Amino acid sequence: MQRSRIAVAGASGLIGGALVRSLVADGHDVVRLVRRAPRSAGEARWDPGRRHVDPAVLAGCDAVVNLAGAGVGDRRWTAAYKARIRSSRVDGTAALARAVASLDRPPRVFLNGSAIGIYGDTGDRPVDEDSPPGSGFLPELCVEWERAAAPAAEAGVRTVFARTGLVVSRRGGAWGRLFPVFKAGLGGPLGDGRQYWSYIALHDEVAALRHLLDRADLSGPFNLTAPEPLTNREIAAAMGRVLHRPAVFAVPAPVLRTVLGELAGDVLGSQRVLPGRLLESGFRFAFPGIEEAIRAAL
Repeated sequence: MQRSRIAVAGASGLIGGALVRSLVADGHDVVRLVRRAPRSAGEARWDPGRRHVDPAVLAGCDAVVNLAGAGVGDRRWTAAYKARIRSSRVDGTAALARAVASLDRPPRVFLNGSAIGIYGDTGDRPVDEDSPPGSGFLPELCVEWERAAAPAAEAGVRTVFARTGLVVSRRGGAWGRLFPVFKAGLGGPLGDGRQYWSYIALHDEVAALRHLLDRADLSGPFNLTAPEPLTNREIAAAMGRVLHRPAVFAVPAPVLRTVLGELAGDVLGSQRVLPGRLLESGFRFAFPGIEEAIRAAL
């Protein structure tokens, strides 16, 4: 992509922060959308909770990226927190999509976050972008999340959905919590460990997002996951090998349900998700294997 002006919502998060650093390093002009008062010329305020963003802050942007959303695994899923998870994604996406659609010269691309949670628990069955949504809180949320981007697509803006898997990084997300546990020698499988985890190295996540921004022929959903999902037991063993620690302390499913509540269903669920459209588009992973991804995170 030639030097561009790109607005990014969710720039303080794990993925958004890494994407912004990558874009800035390549000379792009990045506008960070923030919910507080702006502190620099590179920031602009928006209010996703009220579905409001001033279209003027997006004027002149070649791309708008929305990766904003409350952390799914940050706390127990109370009714109030589930409402916050939904609002932070659906309302923010709706606000940006409407603002994008209202511009006389809209951006070339609207890249919106999504998640492989849209497929629900797939067991041992592999799924790709042609697979239907599952049922339950996360699948229904993801469907609504993607649907909220309709105004941008209807205005003729190329609209892309990045259905991200579990990001391998020390800096945050699920893996950010795993690294200290395994380094302490207390890691192991969760439940019976037979559930599939579809992961992606943070480096590859950012590279895939850049790929989707650059390619003018790509639109719709893309699974951002490594080519070969592994079981939780296989991933725990790989963590142990790379960190030179035992990985035998399994956490029984009843304990997870007691500690995590409804969220345990997501942790113990199985998602064998394949990046079919991403590979077909010519994207190549730098760290496709789990041990490579773990070492990259270190």
